[in-house]
Amino acid sequence: MRKTKIVATIGPASHEPEQIQALIQAGTNVFRLNLSHLKESLSEIVERIHDASRKLNQPVAIIADLQGPKIRIGTFENEFVHLKPGQNFKLKCDKLKQMPGNEHSVYVDYETLCADLSAGDHVLLDDGLIELKVDETSDSEVSCTVIEGGVLQNHKGINRRGGGLNARAITTKDETDLKRSVQAGVDYIALSFVKNKNDIFKARQLLKELDACHIQIIAKIERTEALVNLSEIIEASDAIMVARGDLAVEVGPAEVPGIQKEIIYQTQQLNKTVITATQMMESMITNPTPTRAEVSDVANAILDGTDAVMLSAETASGKYPIKVIEMVHKVCISAEKHAHTHPKTMDMHQCLKRKDLAIAKACQLIASSHPIDAIVTLTESGSTAIWISRQENTKPIFAVSDKLETTRLLCLVKNVYPIYFDYSNIDDNEINQHVLECLTQLKLIKPKAVILLARGQKIGQEGLTNRLELIDAL
Repeated sequence: MRKTKIVATIGPASHEPEQIQALIQAGTNVFRLNLSHLKESLSEIVERIHDASRKLNQPVAIIADLQGPKIRIGTFENEFVHLKPGQNFKLKCDKLKQMPGNEHSVYVDYETLCADLSAGDHVLLDDGLIELKVDETSDSEVSCTVIEGGVLQNHKGINRRGGGLNARAITTKDETDLKRSVQAGVDYIALSFVKNKNDIFKARQLLKELDACHIQIIAKIERTEALVNLSEIIEASDAIMVARGDLAVEVGPAEVPGIQKEIIYQTQQLNKTVITATQMMESMITNPTPTRAEVSDVANAILDGTDAVMLSAETASGKYPIKVIEMVHKVCISAEKHAHTHPKTMDMHQCLKRKDLAIAKACQLIASSHPIDAIVTLTESGSTAIWISRQENTKPIFAVSDKLETTRLLCLVKNVYPIYFDYSNIDDNEINQHVLECLTQLKLIKPKAVILLARGQKIGQEGLTNRLELIDAL
């Protein structure tokens, strides 16, 4: 069974019901909706995913990825210009004088650009393909020299090398999209261009106002400022995404591999979930097979200990969305055979503070010293399954819940296999037997398997896991 989870981005190549169903069958655990580019109704796409999930009896999670303060240039008179090294090019930020750009200048929809830049800074356009050096600034424009030229099209993104553009993380558009996402029924919100823990707190407050505290927050690490504040961001979030695209623009591509490993390591140390994203199978946008380097990239993220790997354009607009998922599935299976990652295990002093942490630690000790076949946890919120997954363990963790939202949330967590089972009308003393029968019928455990089962003495209340049992399956 594959431990690592696969995230697929929905787009024109994958938004039809039959395509969504095929992606789930190929191995997709989580769907990402990129609200920067989503053209269709958000609620309709979410309902299509839920329909496919019900038909296949397979829980899947949904991430709504907010656009964030992606700073972009405006439009050109002829839709694009060709910039040559050495030429002068101006970035204008006076909203009152906004007009289509040309080969000499373009408007930037970011009023404080002139204040955030100074002479000697390097400005990167179109994900770093075009580079400008700032010569001087005024109240309304930034005069630059082109260092690396090329074709520059409408609405391309703009970054400062080293970071420092101070746009707030949650824009007015994001607040509107957040409300739409809550109404549609997503499971996770991904925050773009997070700078510090306050960005997370702001999002949590907005979710609280919408009575949607159950929705979890993924912080995307793609700014230099986020690296400085990494520990506090991880602590404040539910999950982390290593967003290598914009991160590479700010810090330089050569720095990304080492930073990726550090982010995954710190996230593991703080017992949170981590996704590795961007260009993992980029060549499969147009080709039916990946490069060897791309296969190694996915495998190395798994060897680093990532919970999930994410596809973007590969599944959103590529020619081979199903083949991409099938290939990533194979790479995950192969890499996991060689994985020797050792996440931090909790010390006993920490475990004694909370019952669910003590249970998670006990699961690890028993699984490493007794011949069990699987760990089963009956969970209301999913927290016990998550804590167990953070421990070093080679056995599958079957998280059984009577709450659909809990099974969906757990689709992102490594080595956790969520199962929906309605045990609300079953006597507490008979639940174990019914759960094991369900898992046996689904062929997830074999007859006479030895199961380590974690549950609460009283079923139906969050945070009360206090019982651990060794059971022989029927």
